[in-house]
Amino acid sequence: MRSFSKEEKSWMWYDWGHSAYSIVISTAVFPLFYKAAAADAGVSAANSTAYLGYAIAISTFILALLGPILGTIADYQGFKKAFFAGFSMLGIVATALLTFIPNDNWELLLVCYMFIAIGSAGSNVFYDAFLVDVTDDERMNKVSARGFAIGYIGSTIPFIISIAIILLAGQEVLPISVTAASQIAFFITALWWGAFTLPMLRNVRQKHYLNREPRIVANSFKRLYETLKQIKQHRAIFLFLLAYFFYIDGVGTIITMSTAYGTDLGIESTDLLIILFVTQVVAAPFAMLYGRLADRFSGKIMLYVGICVYIIVCIYAYFMKSAFDFWVLAMLVATSQGGIQALSRAYFARMVPKENANRFFGFYNIFDKFASVLGPLLVGVTAQLTGHTSMGVFSLVILFIVGIVILMRVPEPGTGQAVGFSGAHGDKTSGLN
Repeated sequence: MRSFSKEEKSWMWYDWGHSAYSIVISTAVFPLFYKAAAADAGVSAANSTAYLGYAIAISTFILALLGPILGTIADYQGFKKAFFAGFSMLGIVATALLTFIPNDNWELLLVCYMFIAIGSAGSNVFYDAFLVDVTDDERMNKVSARGFAIGYIGSTIPFIISIAIILLAGQEVLPISVTAASQIAFFITALWWGAFTLPMLRNVRQKHYLNREPRIVANSFKRLYETLKQIKQHRAIFLFLLAYFFYIDGVGTIITMSTAYGTDLGIESTDLLIILFVTQVVAAPFAMLYGRLADRFSGKIMLYVGICVYIIVCIYAYFMKSAFDFWVLAMLVATSQGGIQALSRAYFARMVPKENANRFFGFYNIFDKFASVLGPLLVGVTAQLTGHTSMGVFSLVILFIVGIVILMRVPEPGTGQAVGFSGAHGDKTSGLN
């Protein structure tokens, strides 16, 4: 970490803290907690998985609509940090509230989860856009990949503590229920996420922005409309977003619904938690490896590699029957999940004009989130129609194939084929907020 600046490290620390949400809430403890609550209420496994998919779809749809609008406003001086702080606090507070929701109210658990998901994803829109403020084009692959890597490492600490509390629950050393232990895990996650948000809030500043002007909201809508009219001038950018829409759909769906899928296969909760922990550990060095290989071979080549790995994952998941198969699947995912997300973020950040980065990351978010609507919705509907979640996972193969075909038509950033953008008033400005 010595080779990174104070701003780069502060930016990375947010990934260190926020990633605790990703594993404890999004992937591991909460899905198991929710599935148990739904089962106790008499909801079938297929239906509870479907309802989780619908909750994810609704929350991501809401944010997909807000992303481009808020991103366009955030291009003006001072707004990026405010929006980042607001969404972060929403996610952190909602995570803490899970501690106090009775486990017999599975519907309220889902509603709270939706607020957490909106806070998490919303903060990430502006967190990702801050990449252009904390580093330069030549270091983006390295910084983005390292952020994902330390995020995986950081997430394992509260995860280990949470697992220990849950496994010891009910024993003489810790005479509390598993329900109480899970709720403590939620509170630890909120504290961890909040603590490591502070360096980002204190040390990172918006260096690329537009000067404030009268009627900011009205002008933001005007600038958003102008961007949509000028899509042909941004062909490379929007072609990449289209490719990203398809392949990230599969990535996000596999990550968010893997635990529910494992539960439906009959894998024990303890085994799932251990598998997810090892996945985090393995993913960290592979994320850094992707960053280094991208500097050597190009970001696009490594994106191809990651997509191909996920195609293999989808095919393998269709035939998965045992805990050993789930181990194999998890390790395959670990090799590429961080790398493909980190390089996508860096690839896009190098393509967009920096003073309008928030606006374009708003579109990045909308493609990401609408993809996240489609994937879980597809798995949910398929699970209910067929009674087998594996059919939904297998169907994701076509999305990866379409994504890689479109990506082949996207030029590398810096080749001169990606057209830049000038603000609606030509007021490109740089400075500190």
